[in-house]
Order: sequence, then structure tokens, then C-alpha cells
Amino acid sequence: MPLPTLSYPPVSQNQRVADYAVGSDEQPRIYDATITFSSNEKTETIQAAYRQIFHEQHMLENYRQPYLESQFQANQLTTRDFIQGLATSDAFRRLNYESNNNYRFVQICIERILGREVFSQQEKIAWSIVVATQGVNAFIDALLNGEEYQATFGDAIVPYQRSRILPAQVQGRLPFARTARYDLSDRPDLATRSSNLYSSVDMSALGDVGNGLLVSGLTVLIIFALLLVIGSAVSL
Repeated sequence: MPLPTLSYPPVSQNQRVADYAVGSDEQPRIYDATITFSSNEKTETIQAAYRQIFHEQHMLENYRQPYLESQFQANQLTTRDFIQGLATSDAFRRLNYESNNNYRFVQICIERILGREVFSQQEKIAWSIVVATQGVNAFIDALLNGEEYQATFGDAIVPYQRSRILPAQVQGRLPFARTARYDLSDRPDLATRSSNLYSSVDMSALGDVGNGLLVSGLTVLIIFALLLVIGSAVSL
């Protein structure tokens, strides 16, 4: 029997208040599939979904999900279904879940799926328990099926960062896309991986090129030693 999700008090944030700000570059572009008709607009919606979920400015081919894309283009999937497919894909799991602890993974998913920052450490703990006990897919489904996502984005709108405006400040929040994939707590682990990678490199990994350079170097040393011996003999 799965554990119930712990309750956490939602703090007051800008995205919880109706937005009366004048439109500017700080405001995100909203992609709504209900008003998307042409194939080009569908493609733009797909690209916006990739940017939001993966936060990659230039998508690599091995991140793409062609089966999901074709279903979305054929109107067999809603935008929410497409987002769910991307967030539960192996590529997303490798990039975000397998390279982070549960707390950091929860923060990434809330930013990208719900379009806001985490309320508090209590929210991270509550959702981390869901990830640990029910799995990644169950956690993603809980976010997408939750009241907050349905009320904000519904089945047709691509998630976006809901508010970057900070009261009484000239500059708003930076986009979530500029948030580092790894947390400060992951630095020692990343350093260990790097040192292990470099220490595992030996001459055999260099292949024929390395062996050839080694033989050439030894040959030069031998010739130089012979020249020294011959020079000493001639001087005598």
C-alpha cells in the first residue's frame, strides 16, 4: 500500500496571484493546441514542449521521441499526454533522474512541469517520498493529474514558467532554462567520476597511435645513446 503524500503549506508566490502586468519580454509565449491548426504550428508546439521539459536549446537526435511526435501531429495525443511521454522517456530519466538525488529531481520536475519554483523543503521531501516508494512515472503522473496542473495548463497548453516578475525589483527571475542540471551536492560525485575516468586511461586505450609514438621515442633514445658512445670512442 503506497504511503500518502505528505502535506506541505503552499507559500505565497507570484504565480498564485492574478497577473495584471503589461506584456513584455518577461512574459512567456503560450502554446495552446486548441488554437493550433497548421502543421508548422504543430511543429512549433512540439519544439516548445521539448525546450520546456528537456531545457535543451538544440535538441539532439537521440533525445527525440518520433512515435510521440507522430501521434501528436495526428491529434491522437493531447498536449498533456505528449508532455507525459517526454517526462517519462528514457532520455529524460538518464539526463535528470539518474544524475541527481531525489530532492534535486523533484525540483527540476516541478519547475518544468508545473512552471514554478518549489514552495519549500517540505514539498521536496513530500514528493521525494513518492519518487522513492512509487517510482518516477508515478510521481510524474501525480504532477500531471494534479489539480494545480489541470487548473493552470489543462490538456492543451504547453507548460511555461508562470511568473518571472519580482515585486519592487527592476530585474525578474532568470528563466528556469538557465538553472544548472546538477546541484551543489553533486559536485564531489562529479569530481570522483572525472578522476576515475582519467585514471582509467592507459596506453592500451591509445591504440596503434600511442604504441607507435612509444616505439618511435625509444628508437630515438637508442640512436642518441649510440651516437654518444661513438663520439666518446672517436675522441679517445
